[in-house]
Amino acid sequence: MSDIFSNTILCGKCNLKMKPVSIERNGFVLRALQCEKCGEKIIHPDDEAEYQRFQQLKNKQFHVKMRIVGNSYAVSIPKEIVEFIKQQERIMDDFVRIAFNDARKLSLMFGEEEN
Repeated sequence: MSDIFSNTILCGKCNLKMKPVSIERNGFVLRALQCEKCGEKIIHPDDEAEYQRFQQLKNKQFHVKMRIVGNSYAVSIPKEIVEFIKQQERIMDDFVRIAFNDARKLSLMFGEEEN
């Protein structure tokens, strides 16, 4: 099956051929086409759907229990989040980086740190 963006797409306003561009939103790089004359953009439907899925997960709150494991505490990461990260083809191994952001906030980083 061929990709929709492998075909010539004309701007609905200017009737000119749209050029491929990348749009970044919240760490996502979305494939898009843009008209050079009027600036009209069309985002690839697959990328838009995946971004919407991310937004739904981002807006969802998960309540997990903190447990004692040996001399440490552990929290479980919901399966929905791990599966989403794996589908994004990011490097996922058994280790994550954890950072103490402020008095009540921790960050987990999956995969390699981007420069």
